[in-house]
Amino acid sequence: MNSGGLSTLWNDSEERLAYIALALIPGLGARGVATLLSTFGSAGAVLRASFEELREAAGVNRSTATAILTPPLRQAETLQQRSESKGHRTLVPCDPDYPHVLRSIPDPPVLLFARGRIDALARPGVAIVGSRVHSKYGGEVARLMGETAANAGIPVISGMARGLDAAAQTAALDAGGVSIGVLGTGADIVYPLENRPLFDRMVVEGLLLTEHPPGDRGFPGAFPRRNRLISGLARVLIVVEAAEGSGTLVTVSCALEQGRDVLVVPGPITSPTSKGTNRLLRDGATPLLGPEDLLAAFGVASGAAARARPTPPPCDLSPAEAQVLSGLSEMPRTVDDVALAVGLPIGLLLATLLGLELGGLVEQLPDNSYKRR
Repeated sequence: MNSGGLSTLWNDSEERLAYIALALIPGLGARGVATLLSTFGSAGAVLRASFEELREAAGVNRSTATAILTPPLRQAETLQQRSESKGHRTLVPCDPDYPHVLRSIPDPPVLLFARGRIDALARPGVAIVGSRVHSKYGGEVARLMGETAANAGIPVISGMARGLDAAAQTAALDAGGVSIGVLGTGADIVYPLENRPLFDRMVVEGLLLTEHPPGDRGFPGAFPRRNRLISGLARVLIVVEAAEGSGTLVTVSCALEQGRDVLVVPGPITSPTSKGTNRLLRDGATPLLGPEDLLAAFGVASGAAARARPTPPPCDLSPAEAQVLSGLSEMPRTVDDVALAVGLPIGLLLATLLGLELGGLVEQLPDNSYKRR
């Protein structure tokens, strides 16, 4: 589907509602929804299709076709209203703000709920994970990696768990960076309770992302399942400490399946919390020996880390210029995507982009996309 068509559809609240209803049908999944959209052209058209068309044209099974004929539109509307009332964004794969890197993982989420800085998804990030019970050394390394990433403008991704997850994410925020917390509950549920201060900061300074709707406290298996999103969002996964059999190793398996780079921190052979990581190294994993290895994985020279950190916009921008600049990052975006993100008419948007370009704040690329300088 071209970007122009997407813009038209995405301004249609009924089309969005139809997509959410499809996302709620059990067993359909993101790839099933994508197949239906490819066949029928829009979510609304899928819901208007006959049983025979669904079976023959799209090849869905009998029970799924029956479910599509009686779609949960009321449930979808209630879910969207409840999410918006709590300040959450509902993202589906056709949404411009849906993380594009998740579209290509083996089991992409069909529905995401986001709370906080949605712009955090525009930049390649590093996932920093490790044990809940950790050594002093592990805590120092997690904080150092979180701070290093923040100073280089790299988002820190983790699972908001106690221990090393929280240490890396707190360090990133303390350094003025951004962090993405991937949850196994709704984005309004604080878990564990001891992370309440970090949770409150993430809502303002970072981003909380989850497959679970508001109020959902998760279920057995929800936390291991969310690990595929932690690694899927990241360009690089750093494993700080992990005991043998640690849940952290599930994230490593997901990262390898997704083709992500994995860097592992060596630890003392006498430390139980390093047995899993040292075994990964013995089996051929790439060691992380210092902050420069993290930076090298992103093509950032060690001395350039501080300069790579995003700078705040000038104070003399017009409201429209500030609005447009907030919708851009160093990752290129099409005009359609920027228009959807900032909500400005195309004419005003193009004029504003031109002014920002002349002011040296924005760069237009050969394919007519735009990014911040």
